[in-house]
Amino acid sequence: MADQFANAADHVSAPATRAVHVTPHDEDALGDIPKALFVGTGGDLTLRGVGGGDDAVWKNVASGTIVPLRAEYVRATGTTADDILALY
Repeated sequence: MADQFANAADHVSAPATRAVHVTPHDEDALGDIPKALFVGTGGDLTLRGVGGGDDAVWKNVASGTIVPLRAEYVRATGTTADDILALY
């Protein structure tokens, strides 16, 4: 199959080209910084963005939501959402 965008530079606002399952963890950072996160089963997300700072709780994130945050951490404590995918 031809890919018309194969030679185009990737950009944070460009569509993701792969998705990786995320297992929330209180101490371990994500392996790579994603463009965004996809929440398959809704709930709360406790995240820290790539810029550092404090953790933030995203309350009542609906199933099927794309969270437009370049997260460095997805914490287990406080996260009730499930089936989370990192979009790269």
